[in-house]
Amino acid sequence: QLTKKYLFPQDYKGQKLAEQIFQGIILVSAIIGFIYGYIIEEFACTVYIVMAGFALSCLLTLPPWPMYRRNPLKWLPVQESGTEEKKQADRKPKRHANK
Repeated sequence: QLTKKYLFPQDYKGQKLAEQIFQGIILVSAIIGFIYGYIIEEFACTVYIVMAGFALSCLLTLPPWPMYRRNPLKWLPVQESGTEEKKQADRKPKRHANK
């Protein structure tokens, strides 16, 4: 249980969702920051708004929230260790050409 929570915090669909959320928040904050900074003629406000959007998007996408783990991967079952020895025993020995 602990391994699933920390080693595989997101599945593939969760990664896609996190990327979309991240890009959407950055884009919206950049547009709002640009418009607001243009209106009040202060570039620093634009930078602060974009940085706030970046911080918000990091808060929403970096932790392993449950919404990013809704589609877990189905792993193959573990094979027994004796199967490799069995496969090697089933092989035919190679015949070397006599010279």
